[in-house]
Amino acid sequence: MKRTDLLLYAHRAAMGCVALLLLLAGFWSSWDTAQHVLLAKGREHGTLTVAGCGDDTCTGPYDPEGSPPPRSGMTIEKSVAVKKAARLPVVVKPGTDEVVRTGTAGVLHAWVPMGGALVLAGLVIGGGLRLTRLAWGTAAAGGALLVGAFLAL
Repeated sequence: MKRTDLLLYAHRAAMGCVALLLLLAGFWSSWDTAQHVLLAKGREHGTLTVAGCGDDTCTGPYDPEGSPPPRSGMTIEKSVAVKKAARLPVVVKPGTDEVVRTGTAGVLHAWVPMGGALVLAGLVIGGGLRLTRLAWGTAAAGGALLVGAFLAL
């Protein structure tokens, strides 16, 4: 085996590891929020009315479904689509005063980091591994996820 062949294999292995690391990081970052939306059975559901927003979060009164009493001071991650007095369907993160948006918009918003990771991995797959069809497919899936989240919010 020639030295250039070894370098080629090492290069491909390194680029494959970088692409895999990007995808794992995107999944891990998304799962922190997505688990509460996707596995919402048995969690407390309700509606948050946005009263005001700070730099990173918005707060407001929370009206739960069922018998629990309404609570104030619940927080949700701020997004560009949140407006004052908006009523959002949410699920409460267990053991916290933090809520996560549910429904299609909530699912897509939770997976936004994975969409960005797919786009970046597409660049690594195309440029580093020279697998253009796989790169276009990966980047297109990430782009579709990002556009879908933008339109849903």
